[in-house]
Amino acid sequence: QVHVVESGGGLVQAGGSLRLSCAASGRTVAYTDLAMGWFRQAPGKGREFVANIGWNGLNPDYADFVEGRFTISRTSAKNTVYLQMNSLKPEDTSIYYCAARRTVLGSTSTDAYDYWGQGTQVTVSS
Repeated sequence: QVHVVESGGGLVQAGGSLRLSCAASGRTVAYTDLAMGWFRQAPGKGREFVANIGWNGLNPDYADFVEGRFTISRTSAKNTVYLQMNSLKPEDTSIYYCAARRTVLGSTSTDAYDYWGQGTQVTVSS
């Protein structure tokens, strides 16, 4: 079992920045064996892919709407994945979820992930 916990959400004005954090831990699964992803879900909409990163910190992938504004990274020492979000827009308002899968590379599909956090709210005001 892997425990995933997000933090760092909040309220920010359009054009501002936030950094989300995701801590992943497990008794029998090493953090370095996990590929990680960020997804988001706005009210009345489905959960959509935002970014993912491989187990070794390589092969980051982003949704088209990111347009260079977000950066995903991970640190092995702190077992943490970050999502740095800059130039935020009101349409970025969503609950952001972190997810983990026990393989080398991340995925853009929600079905590919085995473990999910509870989510953190991001609200961008205009």
